[in-house]
Amino acid sequence: MPDEIWQRRHTMILRLSVLGAAGLAALALARGESVVAVLVSAALTLYPLSFSLLPGAGRRMRAAGTSLSLLVACALLVHVMDGLTEAHFAFFVVVGVVSLYQDWWPFGLALAVVVLHHGALGALFPHEVFGHASAQHDPWLWAVVHGVFVLAASLAHLASWRLNEQQGLHDPLTGLANRTLLLELTERLLAARPGPVSVLFLDLDDFKDVNDTRGHAAGDQLLTAIAERLRASTRPSDAVARLGGDEFAVVVDGGADVAERVGERVLASLAEPVDAGGRPLSVHVSIGVADTATAGDRRPGTLLRNADLAMYRAKTLGKNRLVRYSPGMAQAAEDKATMVEDLAVAAAAGQLTVHYQPTISLADGVTTGYEALVRWQHPERGLVPPAEFVPLAEESGSIVGIGRWVLEQAVRQAAAWTAESGRPIGIAVNLSPRQLADDDVVGTVSRVLAAAGLPAGQLTLEVTEGVLLRDVDQVVGQLGELRELGVRIAIDDFGTGYSSLSYLRRLPADIVKIDRSFVQDLGSEGRSTTLVASIIELARSLRLEVVAEGVETREQHALLGDLACSHAQGYLFGRPQPAPVHDHEPLPAAAPAGRELLPAT
Repeated sequence: MPDEIWQRRHTMILRLSVLGAAGLAALALARGESVVAVLVSAALTLYPLSFSLLPGAGRRMRAAGTSLSLLVACALLVHVMDGLTEAHFAFFVVVGVVSLYQDWWPFGLALAVVVLHHGALGALFPHEVFGHASAQHDPWLWAVVHGVFVLAASLAHLASWRLNEQQGLHDPLTGLANRTLLLELTERLLAARPGPVSVLFLDLDDFKDVNDTRGHAAGDQLLTAIAERLRASTRPSDAVARLGGDEFAVVVDGGADVAERVGERVLASLAEPVDAGGRPLSVHVSIGVADTATAGDRRPGTLLRNADLAMYRAKTLGKNRLVRYSPGMAQAAEDKATMVEDLAVAAAAGQLTVHYQPTISLADGVTTGYEALVRWQHPERGLVPPAEFVPLAEESGSIVGIGRWVLEQAVRQAAAWTAESGRPIGIAVNLSPRQLADDDVVGTVSRVLAAAGLPAGQLTLEVTEGVLLRDVDQVVGQLGELRELGVRIAIDDFGTGYSSLSYLRRLPADIVKIDRSFVQDLGSEGRSTTLVASIIELARSLRLEVVAEGVETREQHALLGDLACSHAQGYLFGRPQPAPVHDHEPLPAAAPAGRELLPAT
């Protein structure tokens, strides 16, 4: 039993022992016992509890102390009640209570005390133990009768105890140990052997897709097959457990090197396809390994946490691999958790700002609009790069609130620039996959436009190809509703995600933005020029505008012009800047070839 669970049960039984002593003293006084007798009874009941307070007392000593206290209280209760038969029921209750320790020591102690009390004392002093006359004439017979009943109760508790262990400590689907039993087995191993102990934390890659595409029955079949392969690829001395969902763990008696060899056998065994739902399925698993040498302590929870961190590192490195824990992972996880907490309140705390980067027309060099980009000025970390905090916001879900805030700020700013300049100023805002999934994005956009008084045609919403990972029909429907408002849709970072001609044909888009990774390689005699030319030609055939991102050199500018690209963004034309303090000052943009660029449509 894990220490925290055992400690909670022990605390409850300890309190029950104290209450029993107090209740017995009150009953004795009410029945006319002398104060001295009451004090002696209380002392006899409470004294065994002192074993629980001894420095370094282990589980068995503490459990024996509380069990003996309860049993002494039962024996004294029978004495105070003059051997009343109903008073003997207390022994039945106590046997059940001490069985909560799930340890043979207190359970055996309870049976020994009952035998001693009913057998020895019942034979020597039958009038004290048995209150009725027939028992006093034949004490051995009644000792056996009482003993049989106590034994029957004990066996019932024992059967319940064992059944609880089977049902409460094993996974019902795979038959493997569950998290509770795994922690207990790890604790026993750590206590029994001073040498290194390791834990492997395994998580199936993309298991949700199996449930979604093949059904939960196939998912359960896959988990059962994985459990069998884990048993077959681990040693008899290794403890294998299912922690829940698609997470498994293996406790290894040995250091990280030994655990890695076990993990490599697991990866090899899972390389063969598994039958799930009547069809073969290739299984990939990410494994994290941690051992006591890097844990800092020998607690089961620490080992499991470290292995979990290493497993997540394996996920970020591409999945289907094994990664060993290093101490820096714990600090990185703590920093990440802190950043997620800070990010959740960043907008309300005034730490977020919106910077604006111009988009120019390559045909005449004028600015056609601006893209709104969020920046985070952390009070302690300083300026946090978007590449660092945006994925965290996406993962934690705070991107929904942040995206709504950016939309409100950008639309309000575009409306102000439009009013000051007397001509329409376009604005582009990024829309994350989580906003499409979790937010009433159509209603939000409609309300924001109405509140700012900005015509819908001046707003462009940029979505990455990651939205294609969701239900394509649902995404197409939502984007279609946004276009019905008059909003324009741009596909951002085109060519880096999950594009296909069928998706591009179905998505209601107006603009394709070529990812900066292709633009940066222009003119380097690679394939980027051919790819960019192909994207531009494809977009032209679908009557889509094209914006090239990340333009930083005049050579790139010239090549894009030769390829008939219509629009571009990049440091060559202007870096992202915060809006001027006074709305009547339009956002300036650095012009290529020394030309001054002003906001225009």
